[in-house]
Amino acid sequence: MRLKLLLAATAMLLANPLLAADVDPVRMDALVDQAMQRYKLPGIAVGVIEDGKVVRRITRGELAVGEGAAINDDSLFKIASNTKAMTAAVLARLVQAGKLRWDDPVTRYLPQFRMQDPWVTRNMQVRDLLIHNSGLGLGAGDLMLWPEPNNFDRQDIIAGLAHLKPTGSFRSAYAYDNLMYVVAGEVAAAAGGKPYAQLVREEIFQPLGMQRCQVGAWSPAALGNIAQPHHRDGKGNVAAERDPAEVTDFPSMAAGGIRCSLNDMLRWMQVLLDPAQAPGWLDAGQRRALWTAHMPMPISQRLRDWDNMHFYAYGYGWRLSDMDGQWKVAHTGTLSGMYSSLALLPDLKTGVVILINGEGEDARTALMQAMLKHYTAPAADNDVLHYARLIDDAAAQRRSAGHVRPALPDARPATPAEFGSKAGVWRDPWFGEVSLCPRDGKLQFASLKSPRMSGQVMRAGERWYVAWQGLGEDADAWLDFSGDAQHPLLHLRAIDPDIDFSYDYPDLEFQRHGDCH
Repeated sequence: MRLKLLLAATAMLLANPLLAADVDPVRMDALVDQAMQRYKLPGIAVGVIEDGKVVRRITRGELAVGEGAAINDDSLFKIASNTKAMTAAVLARLVQAGKLRWDDPVTRYLPQFRMQDPWVTRNMQVRDLLIHNSGLGLGAGDLMLWPEPNNFDRQDIIAGLAHLKPTGSFRSAYAYDNLMYVVAGEVAAAAGGKPYAQLVREEIFQPLGMQRCQVGAWSPAALGNIAQPHHRDGKGNVAAERDPAEVTDFPSMAAGGIRCSLNDMLRWMQVLLDPAQAPGWLDAGQRRALWTAHMPMPISQRLRDWDNMHFYAYGYGWRLSDMDGQWKVAHTGTLSGMYSSLALLPDLKTGVVILINGEGEDARTALMQAMLKHYTAPAADNDVLHYARLIDDAAAQRRSAGHVRPALPDARPATPAEFGSKAGVWRDPWFGEVSLCPRDGKLQFASLKSPRMSGQVMRAGERWYVAWQGLGEDADAWLDFSGDAQHPLLHLRAIDPDIDFSYDYPDLEFQRHGDCH
């Protein structure tokens, strides 16, 4: 009888993910190497925490391919939208200090704040800025943030919100939004009496000892050891969009502008998993507020199949879900040539962070999935290649269903003569002025406030489109003209159905403003 009880207890312990085995360094290293090789990454940094302790740091590759400087634990990466959790934490610290309330109206701190609907303007609360429930469409207004650098400032972004048309009712549904985090950063600055970047340093980096993290204006030349973003061409990874000697405090900082090292991110995760790591930094009420399910999110079939997921919601700067019965708190970050992923299993005091300095969307998905399964479903023993195959199969199904950029075999440069009266200066209420004008014998699209939105006008059959310079053909856009002679209109439409949502063409409506200069 005792033997049966012992065997049953042993089986229970082995089956219980709360008591999963310690990290297997050989397996973890092998998973990272699989991701590096399968996705031909320029570099990666991965960290693992178990029971609140850092148990593994893994780095591979170079800061910039071909230059010989290896990535290490202190190399800085763009964490992109993993910044959002830090912005939310700054606000939580201000709430804890009594300097604002989550249900305060945004206009209390920013009287100039306006949405298109006056009722929404009056009722938008600080908490609403963090949970993607504004009623705006996916990525609305992101062209004021990216591609960088551009000439929009934070006040331009706040003013532009009044011209963005909602696609749904306020608080009725989830749609990912970056602009509201820019507003949240300005609310923090107004309530805290200091610029956003200074607040992040004083409320997060300094008290938590995140020594290498950078926000606001700083000097890459002075700091060094910085991972550069990479793009792929026919020959492999190419370092692109290199840092200037001095980085400015650009407008999207609160939505996705922070950079941190692997060591910094592991410290951030430890404090989040274990309050004893930083006593008094954030009280139980504010920790609960950050990780409360404030806005339901749709559950994809992939999440049901991969994670047996039953709930999915957005907290303050975090995505909350269940994974094989375990509570999961996570977020990803995406910028051109840089990808990050952070996932916590709070009940296990366990977490994984992945930082990549290349085109690594599928790589971070497959690697994070394989690493987390070690804790949530160890018997599955699925590796990176398993999830890579599933991702590839899903992409093949989309292509077979026609979800692919159409071929434009008869495309050629448009001529000024055939373009005729469509040439001129056009203006959108939030994006500002663009020109469609001859330059050096070619028709060029050029944006006044976003200089990288520049390209050559092309003709494909009876349609016109713009081929951007330096943004990649997946961003190219049809130029659709409508209206009448008195009120001509111009709209941009995506050619590639898989275009990144930050190319927010649907919200643009240009009216002709005058002739070419």
